[in-house]
Parts: sequence; C-alpha cells; structure tokens
Amino acid sequence: MLSSVDKFQSKIGRMQPNEKVIIRKERKENKMNIGEKLYELRKEKNLSQEEVAEKLNVSRQTVSKWETNQTTPDFDKIVPLCELFGISTEELLTGKKQETKTEKAEQEEKYTPLTKEQVKIKSAEVVSTSVFLYILSVIFIMVAIPVLRMNPILASAIFLFIIAIATTRIVKHYMSVPKFEKTKKEEKEAKVVKQIKSIIEILGVIIYFIVSFATMAWHITWIIFIIDEVICQIVKLIFMLNEKEDIEDEK
Repeated sequence: MLSSVDKFQSKIGRMQPNEKVIIRKERKENKMNIGEKLYELRKEKNLSQEEVAEKLNVSRQTVSKWETNQTTPDFDKIVPLCELFGISTEELLTGKKQETKTEKAEQEEKYTPLTKEQVKIKSAEVVSTSVFLYILSVIFIMVAIPVLRMNPILASAIFLFIIAIATTRIVKHYMSVPKFEKTKKEEKEAKVVKQIKSIIEILGVIIYFIVSFATMAWHITWIIFIIDEVICQIVKLIFMLNEKEDIEDEK
C-alpha cells in the first residue's frame, strides 16, 4: 500500500503545469505577506532589526532575510514573534486580524435586540415622560402670558418647543423599537385603546367648538386639542403600566 506521502507526491505529479504554477504563486504571495507584515510590525513597535534578533536569539541577518522574503521564520520562531508583536499566529500567517473576546462581547452587547418585555417597559417610560412634557407645556402657556406677562411670541415659541420635544421622543421610540407579534390579549387591549381615543378625540372637537363659540377666544381654545392628546396618551400609558405590572408579576 502507498503511504500518505507517496499518495501526495503522486497527486502532485498528476497536476497540470498551470496548477503547479498557481501553488507556487500562492506560496510566494504568502511568503511576501509574512515578510511585509514583519517589517510593518517592527516599525510599529519602534524596534530595530538588532533588537528583534536579540529577543529571538537569532542574527540580524536572519531578521533581514525574513523581512525581505529571502527566507521565512522557522516554526519554533512563529510563537515568539507573535508574542513579541502582540498578535495571533493567524494574523501573522494569513493577515486576518483576530477579534478579541472583549471586542466580540462589546459587539454582541451593542447589537443585542430588545425583548418584548423590555420594549413595553421602555415604551411606558417614553410615553410617561412625553405626557409630563405635554402637561408642562399647557401649564406654561396658561401662566406665561396672563400671569408672567411674557411676550406672546416668545411664550408660544417655548410652548411649541416643549411640544416638539415630547412628540419627537414618542416618534423616535416607536420608529426604532422592533415589532413583535401581538397576543390575543394585546390585540384586544389595542382595540379598546383605539376606541377610547376615538371617543376622546370626538369629544375634544365638540368641546372645542362649544367653548370657542361661547367665548369667541379662538386664539386660545386651540389648546383643547393639546389637552385632548394628553388625555389620549394618559389612557395609553395606563394600559402600558398594567402590562408592566403583569410582566413583573410573571417574573
């Protein structure tokens, strides 16, 4: 029977001339990569060829031959070279940088998707802070002009700025969080919230026209729509907080 070495040699012998040239070319390119890599690593460490030779117990000429691709490092010098330059053997031989465990952990932590429960809790926090900002804006506009005698244009600008912050928080949150398939209970609650919001919005329009025609203060009564939206968000928040309590009870 033929030994593994004989089989390998016979396989090489059966290769076409072009295949042999490709193998030689790949070996040559790999050899050149190692030499260039050693030169670059030595320069990065600010070491001379003499210093590298001393640390590896070889001559300066040997290091020079490595870097100029006249020879390649022996196997017993690969590991010391990697330790000296602080790289892995894979990076030295193939040029591919190996990620450390810390880098992988950071990437996994960075791209870890949120769970359904975490999204619900985050949504409740975003909506609650946005509702607070809406209420704050209404209180501010009701006090700023008649009580504090603030310039109406400046007061309106601050009012709209607070509204913009609250709205941006809500829009950004719901545009960025992942979507999950809803359970039957969640679908039922969503329908209830939608119906309640529709009723509140209709009542808001009715109240707006009644108050506007009664007082003729059209320049102020538009605040009713802001209050209407605040009430809708409070209703939504109540349902979210109930879901949050259910999650905590399950834990």
